[in-house]
Amino acid sequence: MKVIATDSALEAARATGTAAFAKFMTVLQLIADAGQAPSVPQLAVASGFPRPTVYRIVGALIAEGLVVESQRGGTFELGPRLLTLASRSWERSDLRVAATDALQALRDATQETVHLAVRSGSEMVYIEKLESPHAVRMASRIGTRVTLYSSSVGKAWLASLDVTARDALLDSLTLARFTPNTITDRAALRAELDATRERGYAEDREENEAQIFCYGSAIPGSDGSPVACISVSIPLFRRSDTPLDTYVAPLRAACAAVAERLGPAPAR
Repeated sequence: MKVIATDSALEAARATGTAAFAKFMTVLQLIADAGQAPSVPQLAVASGFPRPTVYRIVGALIAEGLVVESQRGGTFELGPRLLTLASRSWERSDLRVAATDALQALRDATQETVHLAVRSGSEMVYIEKLESPHAVRMASRIGTRVTLYSSSVGKAWLASLDVTARDALLDSLTLARFTPNTITDRAALRAELDATRERGYAEDREENEAQIFCYGSAIPGSDGSPVACISVSIPLFRRSDTPLDTYVAPLRAACAAVAERLGPAPAR
């Protein structure tokens, strides 16, 4: 007797699979974001999942090479398979190829740290970083996640969206304070994003990290929506008295160069 799955059964199976995968990704992200390799009890507390569930998830991640037990035992860190996947993804990335020369030119022109970031859910994630040649540098790294509302790349992304999409995304965010300068009032943040859109670049005025000033701008896609953002990050004591010429002009030129390299989307 042949059994034919109903639409409702398929939808239920899909929902179950999605929920299970989401739990795996939650645990994997917690391991990735931890300052020190976490234990199962720590992962259970952070995730809100029961310990037996976390044990099963960690065991499956280890079996797939995505997680390994750390040398001190009982704690876990990212595995080598993730490095392989990330490396292959980055090597084949059209965005990376298009951005390489522009990022190098921007870093050389400003002599400061530059980041390339893309949106990941309610955050931005750095997918490339070129260090400043100066002795005092940024503590960020590839994979660092920053907010949409307190970082220059995040504000540049939000300001590049149409107002309806921007406000819908903004309303979904929890606005935590990182420094005394962080904007946590939604009306003030909307005004800031309006000003950002008008001038064509974003500013992080010690809003994400004390003593760090950043300028950010979006790379537009063929339809005008942002595909990524670039920032220049400067220790406040080293910030130029002519920021528009020193940082903003080369930043916007870099974004335009990447957009041109990406070109229009291929016809289907």
